Amino acid sequence: MTQQYLKPLALAAAVALALAGCGKSEQAAAPAPAKPATAPAPSATTAAAAAAPKSVFDVGELGPGTEACTDFNSFVNAKWVAANPIPSDRTSWGAFNELAEKSLETQHQIVEDAAKGADSAKAGSVEQKIGWLYKSGMDDAAIEKAGFDPIKPKLTAIDGLKNTADIVNYLDQSAAEGDGQVFSFGSGADFKDATQQIGYAMQSGLGLPTKDYYFKPEYKDLRTAYVAYVAKTLELAGVSEADAKKQADAVMKFETALAGASLAPTEMRNLDNQYHFVSVKEADKVTPHFSWELFFKTQGVTIDKGFSLSQPKFFAEFDKLLTTAPASEWQAYLRFHTIDDASTSLSKAFRDNKFEFYGKTLSGQPEQKARWKQVLGGVNGAMGMGLGQLYVAKVFTPETKQRAEELVTNVRDALKNRIEHLDWMSDATKAKAIDKWNKFLPKIGYPDEGEWRDWSGLTISPDNWYANLQAAQKYNYQYDLSHIGKKTDRKEWGMTPQTVNAYYDPSTNTINFPAAILQPPFFYAKGDDAINYGGIGAVIGHESSHGFDDQGSQFDGDGNRANWWTAQDKKQFDARTKALVDQYDGYAPIQGKPDLHVNGKLTLGENIADLGGLNIAYDALQTALQKDPSEADQKIDGYTEDQRFFLNWARVWRGSVRDKQAELYLNIDPHSPIAVRAIASPSDMTAFATAFQCKPGDAMVRSGDKQVKIW
Repeated sequence: MTQQYLKPLALAAAVALALAGCGKSEQAAAPAPAKPATAPAPSATTAAAAAAPKSVFDVGELGPGTEACTDFNSFVNAKWVAANPIPSDRTSWGAFNELAEKSLETQHQIVEDAAKGADSAKAGSVEQKIGWLYKSGMDDAAIEKAGFDPIKPKLTAIDGLKNTADIVNYLDQSAAEGDGQVFSFGSGADFKDATQQIGYAMQSGLGLPTKDYYFKPEYKDLRTAYVAYVAKTLELAGVSEADAKKQADAVMKFETALAGASLAPTEMRNLDNQYHFVSVKEADKVTPHFSWELFFKTQGVTIDKGFSLSQPKFFAEFDKLLTTAPASEWQAYLRFHTIDDASTSLSKAFRDNKFEFYGKTLSGQPEQKARWKQVLGGVNGAMGMGLGQLYVAKVFTPETKQRAEELVTNVRDALKNRIEHLDWMSDATKAKAIDKWNKFLPKIGYPDEGEWRDWSGLTISPDNWYANLQAAQKYNYQYDLSHIGKKTDRKEWGMTPQTVNAYYDPSTNTINFPAAILQPPFFYAKGDDAINYGGIGAVIGHESSHGFDDQGSQFDGDGNRANWWTAQDKKQFDARTKALVDQYDGYAPIQGKPDLHVNGKLTLGENIADLGGLNIAYDALQTALQKDPSEADQKIDGYTEDQRFFLNWARVWRGSVRDKQAELYLNIDPHSPIAVRAIASPSDMTAFATAFQCKPGDAMVRSGDKQVKIW
């Protein structure tokens, strides 16, 4: 589950988010007043469960009972993990992946049907465009015949760059096509006035995951492999072997300079490093050799009072390179990234080459995904919301949406009750927190009628995969830029309905649950309350808690960055979150590598959301069970409702990850490893120890000052 802040930040971290995968990573008029916690809405599933089979958890998968208090993840998941090895075309496999695979299969059928009927479909319809887009991606013969011809005009333009003015003009023109190089630019809510959308320029431009990969000794071999990959990429596009090696060294030199001025992932979590509002003239002083006025004119954007030049140090280095790096070095850098960015839409040789480095070497993935999955990924990147319309019509029922809305109400009520009864927060701060809670806007499943994207301005052909992707890239970029200078739309979605994930957006104060996650093992239409609250209920609690994590707590209910805390309350909050940092710093999740630990600071926001979300969902379950005492007292498959609540929480995080990918996650992912997520939050809850009769000293029991309590 992800907490989203700025669209430009998401763009800058696209590689990291893609590597993170579903569920490891997680945006609208004010909601109707929620019912008070003492009188919750009816349970989302109790009535349905009463007349339906309830055994939706295979207890045969569980380990020996004594293991529950020593390693809850192993107790719940070890048998399943042993019986379900990671497929050769993946770097991880687990509950999220299974559900994502189910979503992919549904999408596959949708695009196959759309492709078959595209020629006779209504001209310009979403169905026709999706069909032609997918059809062109599956036309291997045409793609192979084209080779790298589609990018030759760009490569020719790069060959002609002779000086700084040429380079700046190229960067401007390329960005206007949606092909931004070195830095990313897009729209986002103003930190100081969330009702308004402004422009954000953000650091980018690196081929390796983070700046550490360019400097730390332990990544020396990976740097060598990256340089070899750069050279091979250039050779595939016609550069001689000797020249390709020289250019690859130049690319590494150039990127190392950028990396030196880039912020690390933990630094990027500091909100002061995400927003730096300047006028155009002030920005030009930071980059005297790069005119922002001309850049915006080329993008077709009108900047009024200013924009966020979010990482000034990075942009100062970028400007320095415009004069200190030779044109040949710029050419090598731009040439490589132009080829690399296009590789997945070019012929097989380019796709295979990119996979060899980013798939095998960096992530440890043995084989590529099937071609249809690769193409479907391109379709989602190009027209994800368009495909989402077809997906929702096929699989998501109004009844599911209604039940999910009831669960959201119940869990949100539990959050309010928790805030009101905190023993460490003053009434003054509680009032501000409740004001923010009152302004939460839940969004369930998919955009409301009339809120879907308009695709009428996008032209798609049936026979040119690369051109289609480029057209969509430009269309989506211009769509993003069209927000600048306009009012923020709280109802707009930042995640497609077919995505198995959820997210919170502090700039709109919305919690968002796409249709694809509202399925087992998260949500069972005929399951008992414990299973549903331990699954989707905890997800709802997680996203709601993001509004009050270390970053979300810096935004008010209107989405503005504002301090609504008393000094003493903030001191209390910081002390409690510091304890959580220390807890997660102690986890070493990769077997055989005890020196590789979770980064508690990098993962703090998600860890707060896990801990808060699980506590909130547990409270909501207790309230639901109070309405039907017979439900609370009964056992299903020999387990109480409290036990089943925690069992499903752990099952959601079941899975395994290849070692290379696991190490990469530790460096870039703001989410803790799944095995850690299964055990960490329960170990901080007295309710877990009570449910499984664990004793002080058991590994799954954190007591006294070691037990972390925040929300």
